[in-house]
Amino acid sequence: MENARSRPEEVPVPEDRPPHPPFTLETARRKVQAAEDAWNTRDPHRVALAYTPDSVWRNRDRFLTGRDEIVAFLTEKWQRERDYALRKSLWSFHDDRIAVRFQYECRDADGRWWRSYGNELWEFDEHGLMRRREASINDVAIDEADRRIVGPRPADQHGVDIPLW
Repeated sequence: MENARSRPEEVPVPEDRPPHPPFTLETARRKVQAAEDAWNTRDPHRVALAYTPDSVWRNRDRFLTGRDEIVAFLTEKWQRERDYALRKSLWSFHDDRIAVRFQYECRDADGRWWRSYGNELWEFDEHGLMRRREASINDVAIDEADRRIVGPRPADQHGVDIPLW
């Protein structure tokens, strides 16, 4: 019978989330669309897998570290922000970094609709996992009739820039 000492140690295989840095225009666009698609699932566990286990975030005035905190944050966020739908646009990229601007719409528990405008700075590891995310976000109340972001983006709209307002 083989004991634990005689077995070779298993080396964990690093997680991989292509595309990997350094980014090109095409791979940066794919990375941004993949993030948008994942966030529109509103599945905190799925979204958290795009980040390193020790990823650090600044989201508005909140600071998070690690996937467990990301999952808890997103779970609370999507309980509060109902009918959440997001659009992201590539702003810039260089080596292992991407900058995006985004807008999302949601309604609160009282049924009021909001459009949130923001910018994010992303930094990735060599496996394509995001190790740092910084988000600055502003909220504007809107009438339901003024909504323009509904559900996931149709495939024929991938890469189409979002309007400023």
